[in-house]
Amino acid sequence: MSQTPAAPAGERLDVRKTYKLYVGGSFPRSESGRTYAVHGADGRVLAQAALASRKDARDAVVAARSAVAKWSGATAYNRGQVLYRVAEMLEGRTAQLADLVEQAEGVSAADARAQVAAAVDRWVWYAGWTDKIAQVAGNANPVAGPYFNLSVPEPTGVVAVLAPQRSSLLGLTSVVAPVVATGCTCVVVTSFERPLPAVALGEVLATSDVPGGVVNLLTGSAAELGPWLASHRDVDALDLTGAAALTDPTWGGLEAAAADTLTRVLRPADLPDGEEPDWTAAPDPRRMLAVMETKTVWHPKGR
Repeated sequence: MSQTPAAPAGERLDVRKTYKLYVGGSFPRSESGRTYAVHGADGRVLAQAALASRKDARDAVVAARSAVAKWSGATAYNRGQVLYRVAEMLEGRTAQLADLVEQAEGVSAADARAQVAAAVDRWVWYAGWTDKIAQVAGNANPVAGPYFNLSVPEPTGVVAVLAPQRSSLLGLTSVVAPVVATGCTCVVVTSFERPLPAVALGEVLATSDVPGGVVNLLTGSAAELGPWLASHRDVDALDLTGAAALTDPTWGGLEAAAADTLTRVLRPADLPDGEEPDWTAAPDPRRMLAVMETKTVWHPKGR
């Protein structure tokens, strides 16, 4: 019986990775078939990434909406467990993620590993907040009369996020983790020039017990997709962090589009020349509260 001879050493070709979107727990190509070249900080072409279209954005919103009931209905303790699992999986892929961050952002290997470590810690930090944010932001209100009056924060629903354009992993984590910690689901437009760490994060999420549709990642242009997400009637909140670098449309134009449907808006930080916040700084609960609504209920006291 004849056997196929083994290929000579050194002649094997690497398996080229196909970088896709992450929508509804799956990894589809853009429905438009479009791709674009992703360059590293040194100008070298690293890969071809899917260029999401407005149809992809609509599909992502549908996926996010379908996941709201299950994710918001889960116990806060369970959500915390899932976010902690994300941190565990990220920790196990430190080498790969650090390499992607180093290539994308042009930082040193040590700085890239530090950013990955900070991203892991941030998922752990928000995992710890899932069952505490209601206690911090809610309260029993003093009223005149024989009633209990309670204010309780609840997830607002589907959140569209324009991710930071420069901080490809730590910044991305810093805007996604607080959204899902509250019980919201999200559609995220990743950094256009530095999308590869976001795609790797999608692979982590897919294996971390995060239900499909809770996080949807679109690689593509925030300038192209932003207006459609801002005006979408099934988007409940809009995080414009990554829109600070846009010149057309400006983030103010996106805010105006969101106002037409009474969508909550988290404005970008007021920094010069499209600069981004210091993502290494300690986080706080404000990003969680920006995507939550307060429900106040009255109940008569028993006699």
